[in-house]
Amino acid sequence: MSQFKPILPNTPAGRSSLQERLRAWISGITWKQGLRWLGLGTAGIAALFVLLFLLTWLGAFGPLPSVRDLASIRHHTATEIYASGGELIGRYYFQNRTEVEHSQIAPHVFDALVATEDARFLQHAGIDFQSLLRVFFKSILLRDESAGGGSTISQQLAKNLYERERYWLFGIVINKFREMIVARRLEQTYTKDELLTLYLNTVSFGENIYGIGVATQQFFSTTPAKIRLEHAAVLIGMLKANTTYNPRRYPERALERRNVVLEQMVKYGYLLQQDADSLRQRDLGLKYNNVSDAESLAPYFRQALSVQAKEALAELKKPDGSAWNLYTDGLKIHTTLDATMQRLAEESMETHMKELQKLFDEHWKKRKLWEQDEPGIRRAMEQSDRYKSLKAQGKTEEEIAAIFATPVPMRIFTWAGIEEREMRPIDSIIHHLSLLQAGLLAMDPQNGHIRAWVGGINHRFFKYDHVTARRQVGSTFKPFVYAAALSEGVNPCEYIPNQQVTYEGWRNWSPENADGHYEGYYTLTGGLVNSVNTVSAALIMRIGVEKAHQFASGFGFTSPLPKDPTLVLGTADLTLLEMVSAYTAFANSGQRARPVMITRIEDSQGKVLVKFPVKPAQTEAMPASTATLMAQMLRSVVDSGTAGRLRRVYGVSGQWAGKTGTTQNQTDGWFIAFNPRLVVGAWVGGEERKVRFRSLSLGQGASTALPIAGRLLHRMSQYSAYKPMFTAQFESAGPEWASQLDCPMFLPYDPAAQPDTLGGGGLQSLIDLLRARQEEKRRQRELEQENQPDVDFRYEYSDPQAPAQQEQPAPKWQKLFKRKNRDDGGGQ
Repeated sequence: MSQFKPILPNTPAGRSSLQERLRAWISGITWKQGLRWLGLGTAGIAALFVLLFLLTWLGAFGPLPSVRDLASIRHHTATEIYASGGELIGRYYFQNRTEVEHSQIAPHVFDALVATEDARFLQHAGIDFQSLLRVFFKSILLRDESAGGGSTISQQLAKNLYERERYWLFGIVINKFREMIVARRLEQTYTKDELLTLYLNTVSFGENIYGIGVATQQFFSTTPAKIRLEHAAVLIGMLKANTTYNPRRYPERALERRNVVLEQMVKYGYLLQQDADSLRQRDLGLKYNNVSDAESLAPYFRQALSVQAKEALAELKKPDGSAWNLYTDGLKIHTTLDATMQRLAEESMETHMKELQKLFDEHWKKRKLWEQDEPGIRRAMEQSDRYKSLKAQGKTEEEIAAIFATPVPMRIFTWAGIEEREMRPIDSIIHHLSLLQAGLLAMDPQNGHIRAWVGGINHRFFKYDHVTARRQVGSTFKPFVYAAALSEGVNPCEYIPNQQVTYEGWRNWSPENADGHYEGYYTLTGGLVNSVNTVSAALIMRIGVEKAHQFASGFGFTSPLPKDPTLVLGTADLTLLEMVSAYTAFANSGQRARPVMITRIEDSQGKVLVKFPVKPAQTEAMPASTATLMAQMLRSVVDSGTAGRLRRVYGVSGQWAGKTGTTQNQTDGWFIAFNPRLVVGAWVGGEERKVRFRSLSLGQGASTALPIAGRLLHRMSQYSAYKPMFTAQFESAGPEWASQLDCPMFLPYDPAAQPDTLGGGGLQSLIDLLRARQEEKRRQRELEQENQPDVDFRYEYSDPQAPAQQEQPAPKWQKLFKRKNRDDGGGQ
């Protein structure tokens, strides 16, 4: 048997043998054979390219758009959102793009584009073979950056309009052929000016920005028609690599690239050298204005607006029968939002909440707010994107817990700014859960137009909208029951005893006052201004729970109302949107205004598709006379009651009425102010009920929620445009009603038991009346000085972990109005 062993090609010996054979074969080739094989190879490659081109043109690698298709190009265009004054406040989009006409673009934008991207654009018909040769010799061999690219503007437009496909072999070649064919057809369909405009409307500038219209606004806060030449050069320079030359991220690179564009304009005769030299000395001039950012104006409003807009569009069809798309059809939504008021509202919220959070952190500094295994933390963790992503990956609870306990780089919200820290995700959850949240809503009571909407402290980190969140409303609900009593014929000057009563028919419910005092008698105005729970409870029991519930339901609440006497103490969980809308009835002669966010929706050409409101904006909630009396009673809350700091601290002038509210353990703080021209409501609290002040003086609605509305109204008063809101006057009660309000809000004794005290004549009657009124004025002065707290208690809810309130010593009746914690207190 032969002992010969074959040489394997993939061994060192095999590779050496093959190399020797190859050298021998090459050395035996004559120059004529080489030329013939080179020619055959070149011809073969050429034939392959021709075949690929023909197959591409015939649609073998996918259909190509016809000239007819190109003539009706439609690409995704962002829907624009406008405030009531015409200001652009945001967009809805998949691709952030706004269409602009050729006449709306400054000529030097086109000059910079052609000089930099395609100098022979006006000479070729879509494919520039001279440029292809230039790219090979200058850009590739000589590495000349200013030489430009090989693709024409028409080819780049084709790539922008139709994304490249993936092919198993020759992908780059096939895609290039597709773009050349489409570019040629584009040149047959559009003029050169139209092609340039179409290109500038489709090209990407990074950051999910498409088109010159959005780019000029985002980077330089201007329009394509007004953009300066050196700024246009920055944007055109970005087209080479929109991330590399982003002026916000890499200003030095962007500046260098801008100067290259300027030199290209000089080179091709679009700019004089001395002008270019002058422009080169200028800085970038960046004026960044990210209207797509979650932190731009009214993000929570825009979030809620999208729901209403989609509902309206769902009932409409395009001329071709297809459905409208909020994110791609370039619609124009005109809203009721007042851009200036919205900005002032957001600034007022931020200013106050920053101070309040600092106070809150100091308040809890020596105590532990959270335990690691509390249900609230678990709920927040399960709602996080990180948890949902891990769960979707099939991670077990043990694995997820380990991940949340491992420090990683995190971005967290603080009032000092967004911070990057190395921390455990669970600690990030606890940090964000420990922040106080807020909501504010301003509405025109005449037509229901939403003027300002602040749903939280930072939309990027906290998407949950507290304007539409249900929270316990506290004593801000009491006016609805008091209005029911007036409608049932109860006299505003009727005195109701301030005494604790146990209502056996309602599970032995025994409402309490927060201060533990039960002396004297209050009128309806006195009971409302001071939010005396025992008086409020007696009132609802007198008119009947069913009647009170039915009357309150007429104010348009969509959330359920409890059908028991605790309704008067505000145990209902309602939204700020519902409450502000309901309060419009007090400001508008009993007519409740439905919230209106949109005035009209137009298509991209400005044709009106739908106008709002599509339903009547007002419904009657109560008689006009009742509303007038309630407005007068609630004015006392601002002028001399728990909302006194609205005038004393924030200097708000004019006629204003309102109501404060604080729920059990200071969980929720409320304040709603109104006059005939505006209703403003504010809420402050935590995502979890445990996030609250332990002190009533710090956690009351007058301290947490009122300052947001107070700051807003104070700042608005400095604008002449808002003067009518501060000069508006409530309707006069008239002589027949005024007499029903002309009585002391409090008496230390039962007037019914002493008939001569108020109306029987004689010196003693006059002395008693003067003493009562003097006591009332003194109480009002002390109330303004101390800004009495406003507290409600929810009888079916108790927190065993909550610290006990410090008991106040019982004063004599002469000092009845000097006590603390007097505003609200509920039975448990």
